[in-house]
Amino acid sequence: MSEILNQISGELQKGKAKIVKELVTQALSQGVSAKEILEQGLLAGMDIIAVKFKNNEVYVPEVLIAARAMNAGSEILKPHLAESGAKPIGKALLGTVKGDLHDIGKNLVRMMFEGKGIEVIDLGVDVPPEKFIEEQKKHNADIVALSALLTTTMGEMKTVIDAFTAEGMRDKVIIMIGGAPVTESFRADIGADIYTADAASAAEAAKQAILKKSA
Repeated sequence: MSEILNQISGELQKGKAKIVKELVTQALSQGVSAKEILEQGLLAGMDIIAVKFKNNEVYVPEVLIAARAMNAGSEILKPHLAESGAKPIGKALLGTVKGDLHDIGKNLVRMMFEGKGIEVIDLGVDVPPEKFIEEQKKHNADIVALSALLTTTMGEMKTVIDAFTAEGMRDKVIIMIGGAPVTESFRADIGADIYTADAASAAEAAKQAILKKSA
């Protein structure tokens, strides 16, 4: 059984979406549970990619094709996971702040989050503070993750945090920030909860924060 899970992980790391789909279907037909395939096959493979990405052993294109392979495998598992009652570990609201149209970093974070079993509501780019508030009221996410790639839009992160404070929602949510110009001292200045330097670290920090919150 572990052999096919290792194969799934290995082919996912190579970004072979078609083979991953075939192997996932095969594993299900062999009686491997959807939860095991997800955790020990797909997520295990994404974890390895995340570590390699962090160590500069693979780059953005490799992460993107591995994530595509993960999504292909996940699609097959979805109905089976729903049947077995498997739930994501938590939920994150993600967006690039108002005035900023960069989405590669945000998309990487989304893939890494999903690779940790976190459900992501992706609000896209150029997201105004009121949109974050509105969507948070709707989804009640554990984490609100803000991305900015320009020094000129970094200040918007504080505007979002202030908006959450004004709504009386600040203490109910973990706010994460990230992006090229963002630093730990900036996080401290604006009162965000978590800053990480890259997508892989962000996903691990988000997972730990959710587990701690729900403990």
